[in-house]
Amino acid sequence: MDRAHLLIKMYQSVERLTVAAAMPGLEPGDISVRVTTDGRLELRGKQRGPRQHAMDLLIDEWSVGPYERTLVLPCAVDGSLADVTFGNGVLVVALPKATQTRAADMTLEPIGHGRGQRVGSHGKGVTPTTTAAHRDAQAHNVGTADAR
Repeated sequence: MDRAHLLIKMYQSVERLTVAAAMPGLEPGDISVRVTTDGRLELRGKQRGPRQHAMDLLIDEWSVGPYERTLVLPCAVDGSLADVTFGNGVLVVALPKATQTRAADMTLEPIGHGRGQRVGSHGKGVTPTTTAAHRDAQAHNVGTADAR
C-alpha cells in the first residue's frame, strides 16, 4: 500500500519546537505521534475510506492516508510534555525544548467530530498537565466567565 506524501511545516520559538502536518480525511483515532530517544518525530495516520478502492477512480489528486513521516528533530525535546491537536485536517505537535530528549508515544483524545487533542503541558511556562486536567480547567473557567 502506497503511503501519501505528508507535507509539514516546522518552526520554533525559544521554548518550543512545533510541527504542523496536513492529514486530510482522518479522525483523531487514526493518528499516532511518537518521539524517540534518538531525536526523531514519527507521524502516522491510518487510511480512511477503504471502499473507495471498489470504485473506478477517474481523478486522484489527494489522499485520505495512509500517512507516514519520520523527521529528525533539530534539538532535544520533552515528548512527555508535548501538546498535540488535530482539527480541520491539520495535526499540530508542540514539543517543549529540553536538554535531553524524552521519548513518548501519543494518541489523541477526540473532543469533537474531526477534532482531537493530547495535552502534556499548557501555556508559556512548560508545566506538566494532562488532557483531563486541561479539560477540567477549561470547564471551570467557562463557568466562572458565565457567572459574571
